Amino acid sequence: MSKSNQENSGKKFPLRLVLIVGGVLGVIGLLLYLSSPKSSVKSSATSGIPSLDSLVGNPAPSMQLTDKDGKAYSPDNLRGKNIILFFNEGIMCYPACWNQVAALGADPKLNTEDTVAFSVVVDRPEQWQQAMTKMPGLSKATLLFDQGATVSRELGLLALPSSMHKGSIPGHTYIVLDKEGVVRYVYDDPNMANNNAKLIQKIAELNK
Repeated sequence: MSKSNQENSGKKFPLRLVLIVGGVLGVIGLLLYLSSPKSSVKSSATSGIPSLDSLVGNPAPSMQLTDKDGKAYSPDNLRGKNIILFFNEGIMCYPACWNQVAALGADPKLNTEDTVAFSVVVDRPEQWQQAMTKMPGLSKATLLFDQGATVSRELGLLALPSSMHKGSIPGHTYIVLDKEGVVRYVYDDPNMANNNAKLIQKIAELNK
């Protein structure tokens, strides 16, 4: 072999070695990534509805809702707790919404030291005081009032598949926030079903 050929061979061999080693390391890295367990707390469940999915994985938008006594609640002052928000049609949706609101408020697995569940309506507080007389089980629910549907509108909840009064009243939409105030789960339910079991599962995933 000539001297020039020996020099060229010496230059090409390290380059090939670098490419081979780099390729092997890349494959190993990809396999490790794909096989590594994913944290349930950091995962986000999407709904397939663009306006809702844009919320998932991000800190909750700034919002403030009040209870019947005027006490204000927001993701900021509830930091450290998982938050369930059930936006629904409210007083006019009898008995479906009433049953859902009562079931959410009465479930001990969704109302704990580290988890709070709220039903959000656009009605007036006095309307629900009357409803509680008709259905005493509602008294266990924590109702928050979205006057003028301001928060519902900002979150894009007035034109979803479950919305029967589009543009004015939310339908049946659940939003779950983790203890850092990040939206981890959204679900819009046109079937108006009791979704406590699904919510319990999502909260359990967040608490792992």
